[in-house]
Amino acid sequence: MGRLYFVRHGESEWNVQKRICGQTDVALTDKGREQARMSAAKIIERGIKADEIWCSPLQRAKETAEIISGITGIPLRVEPRLIEQNFGSYEGKNWNTQDFFESKQRFADDYEGGESMLRVAQRIYNVIDDVKASGKTIILAAHNGIVRSVQSYFHSETNEEYASFGIPNCVVVDYTWED
Repeated sequence: MGRLYFVRHGESEWNVQKRICGQTDVALTDKGREQARMSAAKIIERGIKADEIWCSPLQRAKETAEIISGITGIPLRVEPRLIEQNFGSYEGKNWNTQDFFESKQRFADDYEGGESMLRVAQRIYNVIDDVKASGKTIILAAHNGIVRSVQSYFHSETNEEYASFGIPNCVVVDYTWED
């Protein structure tokens, strides 16, 4: 049986402000760093044996992964394809709007200069295929927009379920498949 884990980055400054981060490179808060330390402790407590952590190049995910790697000893590698979705004209705006939610349900929508859900899913599905082909157990440390695609790779969802799916900061999610 193959396995991968997903960890969303710790709390960022824009998470606190309820702003859409996307590919804007926003720093972690002190709480976010503490969440990363707690995730590392949970990884150890759960006995998770991963070969590597692959992380997004954005500082909020990379720092989260560095903290986890430093505590667990799991080697870290930056994987550029794990960068968050580019939300175009929505970046920096409040995430809790009907307009943004409706845009997330239009999978070919590029958010006025951003990146469509279809393109995100393509690159994330390719990452997962690479994880599977490696035969390794990998922890992906990335973003809420990325975990939507990971979730849809393993589970059938309606458009509404896909658009509203998310996980809290620094939660560790387990995905498995038959070899």
